[in-house]
Parts: sequence; structure tokens; C-alpha cells
Amino acid sequence: MTIQSPFTAPVKAGVIPSSSVARFQPANQLQSGSSDKKETSATAIVYCEGNFGGIDGKTANGLVRHSQRYQILSIIDSDKAGRDAGYVLDEEPNGIPIHRDLTEALEKADGFPDYFIFGIAPASGMLSPTERGIVLRAIHCGMNIVNGLHEFLNDDPEFAAAAARSNVVIRDVRRPRDKKDLRVFSGRIAEVTCPRIAVLGTDCAIGKRTTATVITRALLDRGIKAVMIGTGQTGLMQGARYGIALDAVPSQFCAGELEATILDAFEGEDPDVIFIEGQGSLSHPAYSTSSFIIRGSCPDGVILQHAPKRFYRCDFEHMPMPTPASEIHLIETFANTKVIGLTINHEHMTDGEVSSAITQYEKELEIPVTDALTRSSEVLVEMVLAAFPQIGGQVSAEVA
Repeated sequence: MTIQSPFTAPVKAGVIPSSSVARFQPANQLQSGSSDKKETSATAIVYCEGNFGGIDGKTANGLVRHSQRYQILSIIDSDKAGRDAGYVLDEEPNGIPIHRDLTEALEKADGFPDYFIFGIAPASGMLSPTERGIVLRAIHCGMNIVNGLHEFLNDDPEFAAAAARSNVVIRDVRRPRDKKDLRVFSGRIAEVTCPRIAVLGTDCAIGKRTTATVITRALLDRGIKAVMIGTGQTGLMQGARYGIALDAVPSQFCAGELEATILDAFEGEDPDVIFIEGQGSLSHPAYSTSSFIIRGSCPDGVILQHAPKRFYRCDFEHMPMPTPASEIHLIETFANTKVIGLTINHEHMTDGEVSSAITQYEKELEIPVTDALTRSSEVLVEMVLAAFPQIGGQVSAEVA
């Protein structure tokens, strides 16, 4: 019996023991420690028709697992209507229902939702004609819109006029600052004296953001001040205090904008360690964001995410996946950094296969290997502390 990825798709029963899984806090349970006090009470319905639990539904999937900014009331996906969103993703009910359509979602909501979030991340980055109609209907109903696509709805006359009539706000998450305000790389990244760790992957939609979130939380629970830098639209929607949708920034400014964001986090939080969420894959010809993440952050270390049972790249069915060894070689050749560990996306793998893969890769690569969701988060903590023991030493000294 196999399971599909908890990062992208439903999980079948009886394979990964629930007691061993590093669970996420349900997105409908607000976090008192949120950095965005004003919006943590904002309620939202997330649209993910035909994609919830799948790769293109990664925005909705991420919001269900973790959201500091919005209280998620429900998901819209007629294919999975009537089910619990947490159970679909991780076989762990979280009280977030999946509804057939917007009408049902509004009828069953406990109060009128503040936001309608478009939770699909299609490769095109654009709305289909049907999706345009759904978003316009949400506007007409009086809901503010959160849009993570490359298509900026505020620039569309039809959407702008509809929003004005209904007195609602459209939030185009990916919109960068005006070019006059964008920053170029300065070299000031050298002023960041705490370790910077990038969480990269061998493919897109492979769980980099999820793993970075788990690591950050685990270190915070240990008393280590960790800060995560979001680099995509989902992380920003979830409530990342520091972040930028890097794939919408002109290439001239990508490294500089990320560098400046990391500096903001370092100066504002005085962290023990900073994690940078990866995008795409350095070896993937369709994406360049990984190279800008490495250049802008100049990471002291890298954690690599890999799916052993994924044989072809996402959305590129004739493009074979790289091996972890080849990706590690490329990363360490491209930049003055070191891959300190490998994390596994266990899509289509049994628990026994996960264990075998961990053993195999540890022997082959001679670095720590784990699965961020089905193994104890303490393994991730030890992975980081083994590479950067000064982090743990600082905390011990403070406690003493």
C-alpha cells in the first residue's frame, strides 16, 4: 500500500503511523503569536476547484496546513465536496469543510467571509474564463479578493470596476514594488552574522515551503529564534512577516530584493538562524528563481528536498527528475555553500520505503536524511545544529 504526497495529494490510511507525523496546526485555529495581529481575525473561503490536494492546489493546501493571516472557513472543490480538508491532505481532520461551490460555502459559513482566496497555482498563472466568472461573483457578493496569480486583477478594468462598485479590495499578492523602489544587490548580505539556510529542491511543488515551515517551528519550540523568509505567493498569504514573491520581480532586482528582505529580518528580529524558502529547482530549465535565491541569500547551508518516487518533473512528463547527488553537485558548484541535509517528499511511498530511502541516501550522500512530515521534527533540529553548532551554543549560554 502506498501514500501520495502530503505536500500535494491525499494520503491513504494505515501506512504512516499518525503518532510519528509532525503535524501542522490547523489553519482554522488562530495563532496568538502572529506577527499580523490585525488580520488574524479575517475569515476566508479558498477556491480550489478540481485541484485541492493536488500539485496545482498547493496554495490552498498550504493555507489549510498553516495560516497566520486568515482563518480558513472552507475550501471549494466539487470533486471532494463533503470531506474534511485536513483529512484529504494528511488524514488528520481539522474541521475545515470542502464545499461544492460558492453558494454552498456561503450558505454554510459561520458569518459572512471577509475574503475569497484564489487557491490554485496553475502553470499559466492566469485565470480561465470560468474562473473569472467565479471571482467576479465573489466580488459582487461583497468579498475582498486575494489573488496569487501573475495576472494582476487590479489592472483589469472589469475587476477594478466590480471592486469599486462593491467597495471591496483586491490584493494582488505577487505585485512587486514600483521599479523606482526596487533594490539591487549591494553585498550587505555579509552583515548578516547568523547562519542563512536555503531550503531548495529537485523540482517545483515538492514541499520546500512545508519543510522550511516545519524546521522553523521546531527550532522555535526548542527556544532557538528562527525566522523564515517567504519567496512565493503562498508563504505571503500564510502570513510571512518577511517575504517577496520573487518570480514576479524583474531579474535585475531579484538578488537585491531578497538580500534586502533578509537584512530587514536580521535587523528587525535579531534571529539565531534564517531560513529561505526555495522555488523551483536550480537544475530545472523552466525556472530561474532558484539561482536568484542562492545569489541573493548567499546561503551558509542548503537543505535539499527530493521525491524518490517522482520520476519526471512536475508539468514536464518527458523530463526525468535529477538525482539528489547531481543536484547537490550543481548547487555546491554554483555557489560557495554546503548541502547539510536531505528531506524526503514521501508521495507514493510506504513507511518502509521511506525508511529504506533514508538509509540509502544517508549512506550514499553522507549527510543526514529525514522526512519532515512522517519523522520527528527533532531530526531536523539535529540536522541544523550538527551543521551549525554555534546556534545551540548560543541558546545554552542564554539559558545559563
